[in-house]
Amino acid sequence: MVACEVGRRDFLRWLAMSGTGLAAAGVAPALFAQEAAAEGSDVVVLTPVTLIDGTGAPARAEVAIVLVGDRVAWIGAPGDLPPTEGAVVLDGRGKYVVPGLCDMHTHGADVAVFPPLHVVNGVTTTREMWGYPENRAIRDRIERGELPGPRIVLASGIVDGPVSLLDAPVVHVSTEDEARAAVRAAKAEGAEFVKVYSYLGRDTFGAIADECGRLGLPFGGHWPYRVSIPEASTAGQHSFEHMYGMGIHTSARRDQFLARLAGEPFDPAAPRAFYNLVARLDREGTLSHSPARARALYELFVHNGSWLSPTLSVNRVISLPAETYAHDPRLRYVPPSLRDYWKDRIKVFAPSTPQEIAEQEAYFHALLGLVGDAYRAGVGLIGGTDCLNPYVFPGFSLHDELGFLVEAGLPPMRALQAVTRDAARYLGKEDTLGTVTVGKAADLVLLDADPLADIGAVRRIDTVITRGKVLGPAKRKKMLADVEAAAQNGAPAARAGAPMRGCCC
Repeated sequence: MVACEVGRRDFLRWLAMSGTGLAAAGVAPALFAQEAAAEGSDVVVLTPVTLIDGTGAPARAEVAIVLVGDRVAWIGAPGDLPPTEGAVVLDGRGKYVVPGLCDMHTHGADVAVFPPLHVVNGVTTTREMWGYPENRAIRDRIERGELPGPRIVLASGIVDGPVSLLDAPVVHVSTEDEARAAVRAAKAEGAEFVKVYSYLGRDTFGAIADECGRLGLPFGGHWPYRVSIPEASTAGQHSFEHMYGMGIHTSARRDQFLARLAGEPFDPAAPRAFYNLVARLDREGTLSHSPARARALYELFVHNGSWLSPTLSVNRVISLPAETYAHDPRLRYVPPSLRDYWKDRIKVFAPSTPQEIAEQEAYFHALLGLVGDAYRAGVGLIGGTDCLNPYVFPGFSLHDELGFLVEAGLPPMRALQAVTRDAARYLGKEDTLGTVTVGKAADLVLLDADPLADIGAVRRIDTVITRGKVLGPAKRKKMLADVEAAAQNGAPAARAGAPMRGCCC
Protein backbone atom coordinates (compact mmCIF):
# COMPACT_ATOMS: atom_id res chain seq x y z
CA MET A 1 0.00 0.00 0.00
CA VAL A 2 2.82 2.38 0.90
CA ALA A 3 4.67 1.47 -2.29
CA CYS A 4 1.54 2.17 -4.33
CA GLU A 5 1.11 5.56 -2.72
CA VAL A 6 4.77 6.43 -3.38
CA GLY A 7 4.32 5.31 -6.99
CA ARG A 8 1.23 7.48 -7.29
CA ARG A 9 3.05 10.54 -5.99
CA ASP A 10 5.91 9.90 -8.39
CA PHE A 11 3.43 9.57 -11.24
CA LEU A 12 1.77 12.89 -10.36
CA ARG A 13 5.18 14.52 -10.06
CA TRP A 14 6.00 13.29 -13.57
CA LEU A 15 2.69 14.65 -14.75
CA ALA A 16 3.53 18.10 -13.35
CA MET A 17 6.89 18.03 -15.11
CA SER A 18 5.40 17.01 -18.47
CA GLY A 19 2.13 18.88 -18.29
CA THR A 20 2.45 21.11 -21.35
CA GLY A 21 -1.01 20.00 -22.41
CA LEU A 22 -2.46 21.04 -19.08
CA ALA A 23 -0.79 24.42 -19.35
CA ALA A 24 -2.19 24.87 -22.86
CA ALA A 25 -5.63 24.13 -21.45
CA GLY A 26 -5.19 26.88 -18.88
CA VAL A 27 -4.41 24.51 -15.97
CA ALA A 28 -1.22 24.99 -13.96
CA PRO A 29 0.38 21.50 -14.06
CA ALA A 30 2.15 21.73 -10.70
CA LEU A 31 -0.94 23.03 -8.94
CA PHE A 32 -3.08 20.37 -10.64
CA ALA A 33 -0.77 17.60 -9.47
CA GLN A 34 -0.60 19.07 -5.96
CA GLU A 35 -4.40 19.25 -5.68
CA ALA A 36 -4.80 15.75 -7.12
CA ALA A 37 -2.36 14.36 -4.56
CA ALA A 38 -4.06 16.18 -1.68
CA GLU A 39 -7.55 15.02 -2.72
CA GLY A 40 -6.52 11.43 -3.36
CA SER A 41 -7.96 11.63 -6.88
CA ASP A 42 -8.01 8.39 -8.83
CA VAL A 43 -5.41 8.07 -11.57
CA VAL A 44 -6.60 6.07 -14.59
CA VAL A 45 -4.39 5.14 -17.53
CA LEU A 46 -5.81 3.83 -20.82
CA THR A 47 -3.15 2.30 -23.04
CA PRO A 48 -2.72 1.58 -25.88
CA VAL A 49 -5.89 2.81 -27.60
CA THR A 50 -6.96 4.32 -30.89
CA LEU A 51 -8.17 7.81 -30.08
CA ILE A 52 -10.99 9.55 -31.96
CA ASP A 53 -10.88 12.75 -29.95
CA GLY A 54 -13.91 14.52 -31.47
CA THR A 55 -11.98 17.53 -32.73
CA GLY A 56 -12.15 16.28 -36.29
CA ALA A 57 -8.51 15.18 -36.30
CA PRO A 58 -7.86 11.73 -37.81
CA ALA A 59 -7.93 8.77 -35.47
CA ARG A 60 -4.61 8.25 -33.66
CA ALA A 61 -3.42 4.71 -33.04
CA GLU A 62 -1.20 3.59 -30.16
CA VAL A 63 -2.12 6.37 -27.74
CA ALA A 64 -2.02 6.52 -23.94
CA ILE A 65 -4.52 8.66 -22.03
CA VAL A 66 -4.10 9.65 -18.39
CA LEU A 67 -7.10 10.72 -16.34
CA VAL A 68 -6.72 12.27 -12.90
CA GLY A 69 -9.93 12.70 -10.98
CA ASP A 70 -12.58 14.05 -13.31
CA ARG A 71 -10.23 15.47 -15.95
CA VAL A 72 -8.06 14.37 -18.84
CA ALA A 73 -4.51 15.08 -17.66
CA TRP A 74 -2.20 13.79 -20.40
CA ILE A 75 -2.31 12.25 -23.88
CA GLY A 76 0.77 10.86 -25.57
CA ALA A 77 2.75 7.81 -26.65
CA PRO A 78 2.61 4.77 -24.35
CA GLY A 79 6.40 4.63 -24.37
CA ASP A 80 6.57 8.05 -22.73
CA LEU A 81 4.68 6.92 -19.63
CA PRO A 82 6.63 6.39 -16.41
CA PRO A 83 5.89 3.34 -14.21
CA THR A 84 2.21 3.33 -13.42
CA GLU A 85 2.13 1.89 -9.87
CA GLY A 86 -0.74 3.42 -7.97
CA ALA A 87 -2.80 3.97 -11.11
CA VAL A 88 -5.73 2.01 -12.49
CA VAL A 89 -4.48 0.76 -15.85
CA LEU A 90 -7.03 -0.24 -18.50
CA ASP A 91 -5.81 -2.41 -21.33
CA GLY A 92 -7.01 -0.66 -24.47
CA ARG A 93 -5.56 -2.97 -27.09
CA GLY A 94 -8.00 -3.15 -29.98
CA LYS A 95 -10.23 -0.47 -28.42
CA TYR A 96 -11.37 2.87 -29.81
CA VAL A 97 -11.89 5.86 -27.52
CA VAL A 98 -14.50 8.53 -28.31
CA PRO A 99 -15.79 11.39 -26.16
CA GLY A 100 -18.76 10.79 -23.89
CA LEU A 101 -21.96 11.17 -25.91
CA CYS A 102 -24.55 13.92 -25.45
CA ASP A 103 -28.25 13.27 -26.03
CA MET A 104 -29.50 16.74 -26.85
CA HIS A 105 -33.22 16.10 -26.45
CA THR A 106 -34.30 14.00 -23.48
CA HIS A 107 -37.10 13.73 -20.96
CA GLY A 108 -36.60 12.21 -17.55
CA ALA A 109 -38.45 9.56 -15.58
CA ASP A 110 -37.77 7.11 -12.76
CA VAL A 111 -34.34 7.47 -11.16
CA ALA A 112 -33.77 3.71 -11.13
CA VAL A 113 -34.20 3.42 -14.90
CA PHE A 114 -33.50 6.46 -17.03
CA PRO A 115 -30.27 8.01 -15.63
CA PRO A 116 -28.35 4.71 -15.44
CA LEU A 117 -29.54 3.66 -18.90
CA HIS A 118 -28.02 6.83 -20.31
CA VAL A 119 -24.56 6.38 -18.80
CA VAL A 120 -24.35 2.63 -19.38
CA ASN A 121 -24.84 3.44 -23.09
CA GLY A 122 -22.09 6.05 -23.09
CA VAL A 123 -24.37 9.09 -22.76
CA THR A 124 -22.59 11.24 -20.21
CA THR A 125 -24.51 14.50 -20.85
CA THR A 126 -28.17 15.16 -21.60
CA ARG A 127 -30.16 18.25 -22.50
CA GLU A 128 -33.39 17.81 -20.55
CA MET A 129 -36.12 19.59 -22.48
CA TRP A 130 -38.80 19.97 -19.80
CA GLY A 131 -37.80 21.38 -16.44
CA TYR A 132 -39.92 20.72 -13.36
CA PRO A 133 -39.15 20.06 -9.67
CA GLU A 134 -38.79 16.27 -10.00
CA ASN A 135 -36.07 16.34 -12.64
CA ARG A 136 -34.34 19.29 -10.99
CA ALA A 137 -34.09 17.05 -7.93
CA ILE A 138 -32.71 14.19 -10.03
CA ARG A 139 -30.08 16.50 -11.53
CA ASP A 140 -29.04 17.67 -8.08
CA ARG A 141 -28.76 14.12 -6.73
CA ILE A 142 -26.55 13.15 -9.68
CA GLU A 143 -24.35 16.19 -9.08
CA ARG A 144 -23.98 15.23 -5.41
CA GLY A 145 -22.88 11.75 -6.43
CA GLU A 146 -25.95 10.06 -4.94
CA LEU A 147 -27.14 8.61 -8.26
CA PRO A 148 -25.37 7.28 -11.35
CA GLY A 149 -26.41 9.45 -14.25
CA PRO A 150 -25.36 11.95 -16.90
CA ARG A 151 -24.65 15.63 -16.51
CA ILE A 152 -28.02 17.29 -17.08
CA VAL A 153 -28.44 20.64 -18.80
CA LEU A 154 -31.96 21.56 -17.74
CA ALA A 155 -34.62 23.60 -19.52
CA SER A 156 -37.29 25.78 -18.05
CA GLY A 157 -40.79 24.47 -17.85
CA ILE A 158 -42.32 24.28 -21.31
CA VAL A 159 -43.76 27.71 -22.12
CA ASP A 160 -46.85 27.57 -24.33
CA GLY A 161 -49.95 29.58 -25.09
CA PRO A 162 -53.30 29.25 -23.31
CA VAL A 163 -54.06 26.37 -25.69
CA SER A 164 -51.61 23.46 -25.57
CA LEU A 165 -51.39 19.78 -26.41
CA LEU A 166 -49.55 19.14 -23.15
CA ASP A 167 -50.74 18.68 -19.59
CA ALA A 168 -49.26 20.24 -16.47
CA PRO A 169 -46.64 21.36 -15.62
CA VAL A 170 -46.80 23.50 -18.78
CA VAL A 171 -46.36 27.25 -18.21
CA HIS A 172 -49.30 28.86 -20.03
CA VAL A 173 -48.90 32.51 -21.08
CA SER A 174 -51.58 34.70 -22.63
CA THR A 175 -50.01 38.16 -22.43
CA GLU A 176 -46.61 39.73 -22.93
CA ASP A 177 -46.35 40.40 -19.19
CA GLU A 178 -47.02 36.74 -18.44
CA ALA A 179 -44.44 35.70 -21.04
CA ARG A 180 -41.77 37.93 -19.52
CA ALA A 181 -42.63 36.71 -16.04
CA ALA A 182 -42.20 33.11 -17.22
CA VAL A 183 -38.69 33.89 -18.44
CA ARG A 184 -37.78 35.62 -15.18
CA ALA A 185 -39.13 32.66 -13.20
CA ALA A 186 -37.07 30.25 -15.33
CA LYS A 187 -33.95 32.27 -14.63
CA ALA A 188 -34.70 32.29 -10.89
CA GLU A 189 -35.20 28.52 -10.88
CA GLY A 190 -31.78 27.97 -12.45
CA ALA A 191 -32.92 26.90 -15.91
CA GLU A 192 -30.09 27.01 -18.43
CA PHE A 193 -32.44 27.86 -21.29
CA VAL A 194 -36.11 28.52 -21.97
CA LYS A 195 -38.15 25.92 -23.83
CA VAL A 196 -40.68 27.50 -26.21
CA TYR A 197 -43.61 25.56 -27.60
CA SER A 198 -45.91 25.41 -30.56
CA TYR A 199 -49.03 27.36 -29.55
CA LEU A 200 -47.42 30.60 -28.42
CA GLY A 201 -48.87 33.76 -29.92
CA ARG A 202 -46.78 36.16 -31.95
CA ASP A 203 -46.81 38.76 -29.17
CA THR A 204 -45.94 36.32 -26.37
CA PHE A 205 -43.18 34.70 -28.43
CA GLY A 206 -41.72 38.15 -29.13
CA ALA A 207 -41.82 39.01 -25.43
CA ILE A 208 -40.03 35.75 -24.54
CA ALA A 209 -37.34 36.43 -27.13
CA ASP A 210 -36.83 39.98 -25.87
CA GLU A 211 -36.76 39.00 -22.18
CA CYS A 212 -34.36 36.13 -22.85
CA GLY A 213 -32.07 38.56 -24.66
CA ARG A 214 -32.26 40.98 -21.75
CA LEU A 215 -31.40 38.29 -19.21
CA GLY A 216 -28.80 36.50 -21.35
CA LEU A 217 -30.81 33.26 -21.37
CA PRO A 218 -30.91 31.17 -24.57
CA PHE A 219 -34.24 29.86 -25.82
CA GLY A 220 -35.11 27.02 -28.16
CA GLY A 221 -37.75 24.42 -28.80
CA HIS A 222 -40.61 23.88 -31.21
CA TRP A 223 -41.49 26.02 -34.18
CA PRO A 224 -44.08 28.51 -32.79
CA TYR A 225 -46.88 28.23 -35.35
CA ARG A 226 -47.85 31.92 -35.33
CA VAL A 227 -44.31 33.00 -36.26
CA SER A 228 -42.48 31.83 -39.37
CA ILE A 229 -39.27 29.87 -38.89
CA PRO A 230 -37.17 32.69 -40.46
CA GLU A 231 -38.76 35.19 -38.06
CA ALA A 232 -38.18 32.95 -35.07
CA SER A 233 -34.55 32.37 -36.09
CA THR A 234 -33.96 36.09 -36.53
CA ALA A 235 -35.54 36.71 -33.11
CA GLY A 236 -32.83 34.49 -31.62
CA GLN A 237 -34.34 31.03 -31.32
CA HIS A 238 -31.29 28.88 -30.72
CA SER A 239 -32.64 25.45 -31.69
CA PHE A 240 -35.53 24.09 -33.74
CA GLU A 241 -36.62 20.63 -32.64
CA HIS A 242 -38.00 17.64 -34.56
CA MET A 243 -37.80 19.27 -38.04
CA TYR A 244 -41.28 20.69 -37.42
CA GLY A 245 -42.21 23.11 -40.20
CA MET A 246 -39.16 22.39 -42.31
CA GLY A 247 -41.22 20.72 -45.04
CA ILE A 248 -43.50 23.76 -45.20
CA HIS A 249 -40.72 26.35 -45.15
CA THR A 250 -38.65 24.65 -47.87
CA SER A 251 -41.62 24.19 -50.20
CA ALA A 252 -42.43 26.10 -53.35
CA ARG A 253 -45.93 26.38 -51.80
CA ARG A 254 -44.62 27.88 -48.54
CA ASP A 255 -46.65 31.09 -48.67
CA GLN A 256 -49.84 29.19 -49.45
CA PHE A 257 -49.28 26.86 -46.51
CA LEU A 258 -48.46 29.68 -44.09
CA ALA A 259 -51.55 31.63 -45.17
CA ARG A 260 -53.65 28.54 -44.55
CA LEU A 261 -52.26 28.20 -41.03
CA ALA A 262 -52.61 31.90 -40.29
CA GLY A 263 -56.31 31.70 -40.98
CA GLU A 264 -56.90 28.68 -38.76
CA PRO A 265 -57.69 29.37 -35.07
CA PHE A 266 -56.43 27.22 -32.21
CA ASP A 267 -59.41 25.27 -30.89
CA PRO A 268 -59.19 24.84 -27.08
CA ALA A 269 -61.64 21.93 -27.32
CA ALA A 270 -59.56 20.12 -29.96
CA PRO A 271 -55.97 21.39 -29.90
CA ARG A 272 -54.67 18.36 -31.79
CA ALA A 273 -56.60 19.42 -34.88
CA PHE A 274 -54.10 22.21 -35.55
CA TYR A 275 -51.14 19.91 -34.91
CA ASN A 276 -52.58 17.39 -37.36
CA LEU A 277 -53.08 20.12 -39.96
CA VAL A 278 -49.47 21.22 -39.63
CA ALA A 279 -48.27 17.62 -39.92
CA ARG A 280 -50.30 17.13 -43.11
CA LEU A 281 -49.02 20.36 -44.67
CA ASP A 282 -45.45 19.47 -43.69
CA ARG A 283 -45.77 16.17 -45.56
CA GLU A 284 -47.30 17.94 -48.55
CA GLY A 285 -44.49 20.49 -48.44
CA THR A 286 -41.84 17.85 -49.04
CA LEU A 287 -43.63 16.92 -52.28
CA SER A 288 -43.07 20.44 -53.64
CA HIS A 289 -39.57 20.92 -52.27
CA SER A 290 -37.76 24.05 -53.47
CA PRO A 291 -33.94 23.81 -53.32
CA ALA A 292 -33.76 27.61 -53.57
CA ARG A 293 -36.10 28.07 -50.59
CA ALA A 294 -34.16 25.51 -48.60
CA ARG A 295 -30.85 27.14 -49.45
CA ALA A 296 -32.10 30.58 -48.36
CA LEU A 297 -33.43 29.19 -45.08
CA TYR A 298 -30.21 27.35 -44.30
CA GLU A 299 -28.15 30.44 -45.07
CA LEU A 300 -30.32 32.37 -42.61
CA PHE A 301 -29.77 29.70 -39.95
CA VAL A 302 -26.02 29.92 -40.42
CA HIS A 303 -26.12 33.73 -40.26
CA ASN A 304 -28.30 33.75 -37.13
CA GLY A 305 -26.58 30.88 -35.35
CA SER A 306 -29.76 28.77 -35.23
CA TRP A 307 -29.30 25.01 -34.91
CA LEU A 308 -31.39 22.04 -36.00
CA SER A 309 -32.17 19.22 -33.59
CA PRO A 310 -33.76 16.65 -35.93
CA THR A 311 -34.62 13.93 -33.35
CA LEU A 312 -34.76 11.39 -36.14
CA SER A 313 -35.19 8.56 -33.64
CA VAL A 314 -38.64 9.68 -32.56
CA ASN A 315 -39.54 10.71 -36.09
CA ARG A 316 -38.72 7.19 -37.26
CA VAL A 317 -40.81 5.54 -34.55
CA ILE A 318 -43.92 7.55 -35.36
CA SER A 319 -43.53 6.89 -39.09
CA LEU A 320 -43.92 3.12 -38.64
CA PRO A 321 -46.94 0.93 -37.84
CA ALA A 322 -47.85 0.75 -34.16
CA GLU A 323 -46.83 -2.88 -33.71
CA THR A 324 -43.28 -2.40 -35.08
CA TYR A 325 -41.63 -2.25 -31.65
CA ALA A 326 -44.00 -4.54 -29.77
CA HIS A 327 -41.27 -7.15 -29.18
CA ASP A 328 -38.20 -4.90 -29.02
CA PRO A 329 -35.71 -6.53 -26.59
CA ARG A 330 -34.98 -3.14 -25.02
CA LEU A 331 -38.48 -3.16 -23.54
CA ARG A 332 -37.16 -5.28 -20.68
CA TYR A 333 -35.63 -2.09 -19.28
CA VAL A 334 -38.95 -0.21 -19.37
CA PRO A 335 -41.42 -0.34 -16.46
CA PRO A 336 -44.78 -1.97 -17.25
CA SER A 337 -46.71 1.26 -16.68
CA LEU A 338 -44.62 3.03 -19.30
CA ARG A 339 -44.81 0.07 -21.69
CA ASP A 340 -48.59 0.16 -21.43
CA TYR A 341 -48.61 3.91 -21.99
CA TRP A 342 -46.38 3.57 -25.07
CA LYS A 343 -48.55 0.81 -26.53
CA ASP A 344 -51.59 3.05 -26.27
CA ARG A 345 -49.90 6.35 -27.14
CA ILE A 346 -48.23 5.19 -30.35
CA LYS A 347 -51.67 4.73 -31.92
CA VAL A 348 -52.09 8.52 -31.99
CA PHE A 349 -49.22 8.82 -34.49
CA ALA A 350 -48.64 5.53 -36.23
CA PRO A 351 -49.84 4.96 -39.78
CA SER A 352 -52.16 2.02 -40.25
CA THR A 353 -53.48 1.86 -43.83
CA PRO A 354 -51.16 1.00 -46.73
CA GLN A 355 -51.50 4.55 -48.04
CA GLU A 356 -50.61 6.08 -44.66
CA ILE A 357 -47.64 3.76 -44.27
CA ALA A 358 -46.33 4.71 -47.71
CA GLU A 359 -46.83 8.43 -47.05
CA GLN A 360 -45.05 8.29 -43.69
CA GLU A 361 -42.17 6.28 -45.15
CA ALA A 362 -41.73 8.84 -47.94
CA TYR A 363 -41.95 11.70 -45.45
CA PHE A 364 -39.30 10.24 -43.15
CA HIS A 365 -36.89 9.85 -46.04
CA ALA A 366 -37.67 13.40 -47.12
CA LEU A 367 -36.67 14.52 -43.61
CA LEU A 368 -33.39 12.64 -44.00
CA GLY A 369 -32.82 14.58 -47.21
CA LEU A 370 -33.53 17.91 -45.49
CA VAL A 371 -31.07 17.06 -42.72
CA GLY A 372 -28.39 16.12 -45.23
CA ASP A 373 -28.92 19.34 -47.17
CA ALA A 374 -28.74 21.36 -43.94
CA TYR A 375 -25.45 19.67 -43.03
CA ARG A 376 -23.95 20.41 -46.45
CA ALA A 377 -25.12 24.04 -46.13
CA GLY A 378 -23.20 24.41 -42.85
CA VAL A 379 -26.18 24.49 -40.48
CA GLY A 380 -25.32 23.42 -36.94
CA LEU A 381 -26.77 19.99 -36.14
CA ILE A 382 -27.15 18.39 -32.72
CA GLY A 383 -28.24 14.81 -32.12
CA GLY A 384 -31.08 14.04 -29.74
CA THR A 385 -33.72 11.37 -29.36
CA ASP A 386 -36.79 12.73 -27.49
CA CYS A 387 -36.69 9.70 -25.21
CA LEU A 388 -39.73 8.99 -23.06
CA ASN A 389 -41.86 9.16 -26.18
CA PRO A 390 -43.06 5.72 -27.35
CA TYR A 391 -40.23 3.30 -28.08
CA VAL A 392 -37.51 5.93 -27.78
CA PHE A 393 -35.17 4.36 -25.24
CA PRO A 394 -32.77 6.25 -22.95
CA GLY A 395 -29.21 5.73 -24.12
CA PHE A 396 -29.94 3.04 -26.69
CA SER A 397 -31.82 5.36 -29.03
CA LEU A 398 -28.91 7.78 -29.29
CA HIS A 399 -27.03 4.99 -31.06
CA ASP A 400 -30.00 4.80 -33.45
CA GLU A 401 -29.84 8.59 -33.90
CA LEU A 402 -26.21 8.38 -35.01
CA GLY A 403 -27.17 5.79 -37.59
CA PHE A 404 -29.93 8.03 -38.95
CA LEU A 405 -27.56 11.02 -39.16
CA VAL A 406 -25.17 8.93 -41.25
CA GLU A 407 -28.09 7.75 -43.38
CA ALA A 408 -28.97 11.43 -43.89
CA GLY A 409 -25.54 12.04 -45.39
CA LEU A 410 -23.25 12.99 -42.51
CA PRO A 411 -19.89 11.21 -42.50
CA PRO A 412 -19.47 9.11 -39.34
CA MET A 413 -17.00 11.63 -37.88
CA ARG A 414 -19.48 14.48 -38.32
CA ALA A 415 -22.31 12.41 -36.88
CA LEU A 416 -20.17 11.70 -33.80
CA GLN A 417 -19.38 15.38 -33.48
CA ALA A 418 -23.10 16.20 -33.50
CA VAL A 419 -23.32 14.38 -30.15
CA THR A 420 -19.91 15.39 -28.78
CA ARG A 421 -17.99 18.48 -29.86
CA ASP A 422 -20.87 20.28 -31.55
CA ALA A 423 -23.25 19.46 -28.71
CA ALA A 424 -20.81 21.05 -26.26
CA ARG A 425 -20.38 24.04 -28.55
CA TYR A 426 -24.15 24.50 -28.76
CA LEU A 427 -24.38 24.39 -24.97
CA GLY A 428 -21.55 26.89 -24.54
CA LYS A 429 -19.53 24.23 -22.72
CA GLU A 430 -16.86 23.57 -25.33
CA ASP A 431 -14.11 24.56 -22.85
CA THR A 432 -14.95 21.62 -20.59
CA LEU A 433 -16.86 19.01 -22.60
CA GLY A 434 -17.17 17.44 -26.01
CA THR A 435 -13.66 16.30 -26.94
CA VAL A 436 -10.99 14.05 -25.45
CA THR A 437 -8.37 16.73 -24.96
CA VAL A 438 -6.18 17.63 -22.02
CA GLY A 439 -7.89 19.67 -19.33
CA LYS A 440 -11.43 18.62 -20.28
CA ALA A 441 -13.86 16.38 -18.44
CA ALA A 442 -12.94 12.73 -18.12
CA ASP A 443 -16.01 11.55 -20.06
CA LEU A 444 -14.98 8.82 -22.49
CA VAL A 445 -16.35 5.68 -24.14
CA LEU A 446 -14.21 2.67 -25.10
CA LEU A 447 -15.57 0.79 -28.10
CA ASP A 448 -14.70 -2.64 -29.42
CA ALA A 449 -14.80 -1.50 -33.07
CA ASP A 450 -14.12 1.56 -35.20
CA PRO A 451 -17.14 3.91 -35.44
CA LEU A 452 -15.55 5.76 -38.35
CA ALA A 453 -15.71 2.56 -40.40
CA ASP A 454 -19.23 1.68 -39.18
CA ILE A 455 -21.20 4.07 -36.98
CA GLY A 456 -22.99 1.01 -35.57
CA ALA A 457 -19.82 0.38 -33.54
CA VAL A 458 -21.12 2.89 -30.97
CA ARG A 459 -23.29 0.03 -29.70
CA ARG A 460 -20.23 -2.14 -29.04
CA ILE A 461 -19.29 -0.55 -25.72
CA ASP A 462 -16.60 -2.07 -23.53
CA THR A 463 -16.21 0.65 -20.89
CA VAL A 464 -17.73 4.02 -20.06
CA ILE A 465 -15.85 6.61 -18.04
CA THR A 466 -18.00 9.38 -16.62
CA ARG A 467 -16.53 12.14 -14.46
CA GLY A 468 -13.45 9.93 -14.17
CA LYS A 469 -15.40 6.98 -12.76
CA VAL A 470 -14.78 3.73 -14.62
CA LEU A 471 -17.78 1.61 -15.60
CA GLY A 472 -16.08 -1.48 -16.97
CA PRO A 473 -17.77 -4.49 -18.57
CA ALA A 474 -18.74 -6.12 -15.26
CA LYS A 475 -20.06 -2.89 -13.78
CA ARG A 476 -22.06 -2.10 -16.91
CA LYS A 477 -23.53 -5.60 -16.92
CA LYS A 478 -24.59 -5.21 -13.30
CA MET A 479 -26.10 -1.78 -13.95
CA LEU A 480 -28.18 -3.16 -16.80
CA ALA A 481 -29.30 -6.07 -14.64
CA ASP A 482 -30.28 -3.66 -11.87
CA VAL A 483 -32.27 -1.50 -14.29
CA GLU A 484 -34.03 -4.55 -15.68
CA ALA A 485 -34.90 -5.72 -12.17
CA ALA A 486 -36.20 -2.29 -11.19
CA ALA A 487 -38.31 -2.16 -14.34
CA GLN A 488 -39.71 -5.64 -13.91
CA ASN A 489 -40.49 -4.95 -10.27
CA GLY A 490 -42.76 -2.17 -11.40
CA ALA A 491 -40.66 0.95 -10.90
CA PRO A 492 -43.00 3.86 -11.64
CA ALA A 493 -42.40 5.53 -14.98
CA ALA A 494 -42.65 9.00 -13.48
CA ARG A 495 -43.07 10.56 -10.09
CA ALA A 496 -46.31 12.13 -8.99
CA GLY A 497 -46.77 15.44 -10.73
CA ALA A 498 -44.14 14.72 -13.39
CA PRO A 499 -45.25 14.32 -17.01
CA MET A 500 -45.30 10.78 -18.38
CA ARG A 501 -44.52 11.70 -21.96
CA GLY A 502 -41.93 13.56 -23.96
CA CYS A 503 -42.73 16.58 -26.04
CA CYS A 504 -43.11 15.29 -29.60
CA CYS A 505 -46.86 15.69 -29.22
